[in-house]
Amino acid sequence: MPKTAGAVPKGWHVHITYLHAPSYSKKLNSDKVSALIFQKADLGPTAQVYKTRGPYTNVKITPVSDVAHPAYGQHALYANQQLSPDSFILPYLGFVHDQADLNPASDYDLSLDRELAIGVDASTMGNEARFINDYRGVSTAPNAEFRDIHVEIGNGKVEKRVGVFVLSAGKSGKRSSGIGRGQEILVSYGKGFWTERQATEE
Repeated sequence: MPKTAGAVPKGWHVHITYLHAPSYSKKLNSDKVSALIFQKADLGPTAQVYKTRGPYTNVKITPVSDVAHPAYGQHALYANQQLSPDSFILPYLGFVHDQADLNPASDYDLSLDRELAIGVDASTMGNEARFINDYRGVSTAPNAEFRDIHVEIGNGKVEKRVGVFVLSAGKSGKRSSGIGRGQEILVSYGKGFWTERQATEE
């Protein structure tokens, strides 16, 4: 496991490795790595490329003290400033792997490339995004979502990652305020996540 290097955010768990960039499984073959890291010129002129570096000052890790919250006794991620609709918040970092290095017990594994069956798992290493909770039991709807992004990593190359974004304002404009400072950032894990979790608990 890689060791934490550099600055870490306030409230970070000492037993979790803080990442400034994804950590790749040694079992990933070169073809799969090449599908994630490639020349920026191959993206096309209209593709948006992000530059990121943690810790992220626009968010804050906070212990959950509300007994009614599903994550009571754990942690949540809150906006540390006003976040506009459709704006990029931060990347979701972790251990990049395929089926050969899958941890079936992880609750922190997101799909990075479905076609190649590549995921990014933040159970033992990651960044602030690992503390984002599901909206169910907290709010009536999510205020953020996961999207595919490309990040500039130097030497003319980009890397495919998962990014967290504020939801768009919507056609009706009901989400035009975005996420206010002090609001919890919430996504939808998907019904499948909860179905599998309930089956495991039973």
